[in-house]
Amino acid sequence: MYLIGEALIGNGNEIAHIDLVIGDKNGPAGAAFVNNMANLSLGHTPLLSVVRPNLMTKPATLIVPKVSVRCLDDANKIFGPAQAAVGRAVADAVAEGILPKENAEDMILIISVFIHPEASDFRKIYQYNYGATKLALRRAMEGYPSIDKVLAEKDRGAHPIMGFKVTRLWKPPYLQVALDLDNLEEMERIIDSLPDRERILIEAGTPLVKKFGVGIVSKIRELKKDAFIIADLKTLDVGRIEVKMAADETADAVAISGLGTQESIEKAVHEAQKQGIYSILDMMNVENFTEKLEKLTYKPDIVLLHRNVDLETMKAERGEEQEAMTEWGNINKIKEILGNCGLVAVAGGVVPGKMDQALESGADIIVVGRYIIGSRDVRRAAEDFLEKMPQDPDTMRLAMDEDESI
Repeated sequence: MYLIGEALIGNGNEIAHIDLVIGDKNGPAGAAFVNNMANLSLGHTPLLSVVRPNLMTKPATLIVPKVSVRCLDDANKIFGPAQAAVGRAVADAVAEGILPKENAEDMILIISVFIHPEASDFRKIYQYNYGATKLALRRAMEGYPSIDKVLAEKDRGAHPIMGFKVTRLWKPPYLQVALDLDNLEEMERIIDSLPDRERILIEAGTPLVKKFGVGIVSKIRELKKDAFIIADLKTLDVGRIEVKMAADETADAVAISGLGTQESIEKAVHEAQKQGIYSILDMMNVENFTEKLEKLTYKPDIVLLHRNVDLETMKAERGEEQEAMTEWGNINKIKEILGNCGLVAVAGGVVPGKMDQALESGADIIVVGRYIIGSRDVRRAAEDFLEKMPQDPDTMRLAMDEDESI
């Protein structure tokens, strides 16, 4: 037997985070149990779990402090409410059938316990660690979480201690607002006016990046700390350097020009993968982009099909009839090339009246610039698009309904 469990319960300084291993005395877990007892380290002395003094729990349980025990006050917390909580939780787990009573003599538990140095409420320390220990034991015995659960949650979860949320594109469609501006005050006004919605992505447009540098991404981050921010660099060469620069400024995605060579594109995409951000391949003015995409060994996360704005403006000035919509090509074919997680964005003159057509064609991201940033009522202009999209993915989700089904 070799099982692993984890649980976090509570809040404030008394929050409890439990990691544990369940195994056999004669297996690797048993060896680790003895090694921990025999090889002590300063501030992290393991201790046996007891229900009360002189009565150790069965299965035998070793508590390993995660945080250094620096003084007697710290020791009182781990040797007092935390030790009692773990001991009672293990005993109750046996009594309730979570742990098999018939195997109690052959099993061992190694439980890592987190106690914040500033925790002060002993009752909460006990309560939270008791609950977290028993939950972690149940999860270990039941094999929770399943791999399907992990894959379903990996892009939507938020860590309560991290202090911010990393937005991932796990539930299209999205509205990408392209800030093609050269004025900081106007940029701030527009960002401040946008609805606070998960479906909005913010693009640091090429004019902004050219005038203020890639550091403009960090400026946008100050205004919207949890936003998904795209750096529209239209990288043609030295992609690794430019992608890293964008990632260093906390960009969530970087746009790479599809006009670059195959080698340049692949280096930029590879660097984005290494930095943990999305790569967007902008196909503006690229002929036979499906063929070019197929040749890439390293595929981008997103392909952007983009109408040339200058060409569109020239046609309008000449009074020429403009095309009804961006020439997207076969979006389904592009998605087939990209694989299951690939996304397709469309841009260039998209208005609310064309939203249904764009979404029905399979577009995952609708990129809008002038209609929103040129509007007197930015919020209303953005809502014109958002009202044609579903509610935000987690609108109806309750925080306490995220884990085990019962």
